[in-house]
Amino acid sequence: MEQLIQFVISALSLGGLYALMALGLVIVYGILRLINFAYGELVMVGGHSLLIFGKTLWPWIFVAILSIAMAVLASVLMERVGFRPVRNSSPTTMLITSFAISALLQNIALLTVSPRPQAVRLPDFFVQTQTVGNVRVTTVDLISLAVSLLLLGVLTVFLRRTIMGMALRAAADDFTMARLLGVRANRVIATAFAISGFMAGIVSLFWVGRSSLVEPAIGLQPVLIAFIASVVGGMESLKGAVLGGYLLGFLTVGLQSVLPQALLDYRQAVTFGIVILLLLIRPQGLIGGSYVREAR
Repeated sequence: MEQLIQFVISALSLGGLYALMALGLVIVYGILRLINFAYGELVMVGGHSLLIFGKTLWPWIFVAILSIAMAVLASVLMERVGFRPVRNSSPTTMLITSFAISALLQNIALLTVSPRPQAVRLPDFFVQTQTVGNVRVTTVDLISLAVSLLLLGVLTVFLRRTIMGMALRAAADDFTMARLLGVRANRVIATAFAISGFMAGIVSLFWVGRSSLVEPAIGLQPVLIAFIASVVGGMESLKGAVLGGYLLGFLTVGLQSVLPQALLDYRQAVTFGIVILLLLIRPQGLIGGSYVREAR
């Protein structure tokens, strides 16, 4: 029972981060039909901001807030400078643009900071553990679990109860009709990118905290995970993105627990194999989207 509780907490903690990453990808895709592969570089921006601001004497919580803000700023600038000029182009053009932005940001980090992994200053709770009875879990897993659930709840309320949230959902359903009804396209798209950057900034805190290191290519694995989770759950469904993230979290932690030591190096291959089987059964994802495909 103690091992089961530890497994569930670890899986929910990791799955929550995966769900936030998938949401950051899907919320932009829902409006622009853009798979933003430069999304991982927002995690990199947040991680490098932790590195740079962490060298000061400022409290870590202030450094974390600044790092999240830098990820949001980078996301908004990415939309304004990179994607807005090609917004009316073909999906292929926008996809190539996302790869170009990703390569550009990686090279900026490589040239201005360092091509090698750098140690980041982190608070003590990243290495502390809590014991309740016979259950022993890391403090950062509990904090990650609480933060991810809180953010998912806040985002749900924002999308359902605020004017901008309803505008985002309307734009995701039918962007052209939403514009005809008075929704400001630039503001809605910028808000979607800001939310995506905020999610990436939050994830970067815990993602960097897993190894205490940051490097220019640190965003590659998060964007792949976000893409896989969103495809499994359903690219056109926010609920599907959350479900896909948690499913991938349970799958990752479960394989790490049950696979023999000699096969742990093949964990990703096994994960991708299971994902392929799921997509063969449900190619549209576990939860089909409610969005209406429109010609653009």
